[in-house]
Amino acid sequence: MESSPDGDTLLLPLLLQVTGIPTANITILIIIILVLLLMTAITAGAETAFFSLSAKDINYLKSKENSPSRNILHLLEQPKLLLATIVVVNNFINIAIVITTNQLTELFFDTFYHQSTAWVIKNHAVLYYSLQVVVITFLLVLFGEVLPKVYATQNNLRMAFFSAPAIKVMLNVFRPLSNFLVTSTNFIEGKFSQGNLKNISSKDFEHAIELTVGHSASKEEVNIFKGILKFGNITAKQVMRSRLDVAAIDYDLNFKEIQTYCIEMGYSRLPVYNESLDKIAGIIHTKDFLPYSELPDFDWHKLIRPAYFVHESKLIEDLLKEFQQKRMHFAIVVDEFGGTSGIITLEDIMEEIIGDIKDEFDEDDLSYKKIDDNTFIFDGKTFINDMCRIVNLPNDTFEAIRGESDSIGGLLLEISGKFPQVNEQITYNQFLFTVQELEKFRITKVKLYIDNGLVPAQD
Repeated sequence: MESSPDGDTLLLPLLLQVTGIPTANITILIIIILVLLLMTAITAGAETAFFSLSAKDINYLKSKENSPSRNILHLLEQPKLLLATIVVVNNFINIAIVITTNQLTELFFDTFYHQSTAWVIKNHAVLYYSLQVVVITFLLVLFGEVLPKVYATQNNLRMAFFSAPAIKVMLNVFRPLSNFLVTSTNFIEGKFSQGNLKNISSKDFEHAIELTVGHSASKEEVNIFKGILKFGNITAKQVMRSRLDVAAIDYDLNFKEIQTYCIEMGYSRLPVYNESLDKIAGIIHTKDFLPYSELPDFDWHKLIRPAYFVHESKLIEDLLKEFQQKRMHFAIVVDEFGGTSGIITLEDIMEEIIGDIKDEFDEDDLSYKKIDDNTFIFDGKTFINDMCRIVNLPNDTFEAIRGESDSIGGLLLEISGKFPQVNEQITYNQFLFTVQELEKFRITKVKLYIDNGLVPAQD
């Protein structure tokens, strides 16, 4: 089949004129387009990555002490500003791609135009704009939307780590414009959101629970509702028993010594360690001793069961599911270096919902004592979240000062910046802490007074 004359007439001038185009200009424009496509891919992927991080991912980042993790957390502290920056930068890049692609296309068309057929000359504008629309749309959709966002959805943490340095630079460069957009958006939202539903905080949810079920439910039932509300954001580190309070069995003890120790402790499950608590050999169930209780020389080591280890940042919501699936009640909590931080049991997790569970082995003394509506006495090892719950304070009351501490004793060390003495008073906002007892380098008893405009009672 013979070729169409029109086709030959169209293609021949194009092929002949390609070598007449300035090669340097083409190379520069293509490099610019490729760099811009890479930048739009990074910003598009960053948007998906940052805003798809789950609570588990955030807790993982908080458990790390490296600079990349801190960069991501710092960017997420102002989500509106972050989103505004990404949108602004992405639009600037897309406009730059359109302009650069337009120049490259004009370079080709201007060269081919004068030696083209009459039909091409007549339809020059149609071909020009059609090619522009098709090429630019294809490039922007493929490299600016589909590929980076699909990758970021499946690898959100990896993409967040990769893009954080570039996004941080963009945030500093475009901060004035981003702040203007955020301020404008807040102003418009304030005008149009009147009378509409607003974002409900956890405190608002708690208040709503008290209003809806408080009149028909007991105080314990209301607390269960509140516990369910907070359950999804609590980590193992927040509810575990710290290593200083862990009762464990030395691997080198004989069977008679083990029996005496287990009876003294009164626990049904105990970890077994070799040399130190950082080397856990397994778990012992005291019920396994019963068939051999009359054999003083019995080798109890063969009764050791494998231990289950979890990281400090693991959410207890996920841990509860694992306990149910594996039919377990006990886990060893480890830190990022593999050392033992403490232990956590199924009972510890359930208490976050239904409150303290008392059995025949639990002591009647509570970890706190209420003197009056403004004065409380706490054990130094009491968790900060538990203290806030007892005195009806928001969980984030001490968030700005607590650092990495989880207990009241650790909080006082963060506030004072040194190890306090007995009867030393430490003040933070309206809270007055008094150290009442010390045991070596542990704060064991603390009095808390909440100043509501009253004069604190003197001892």
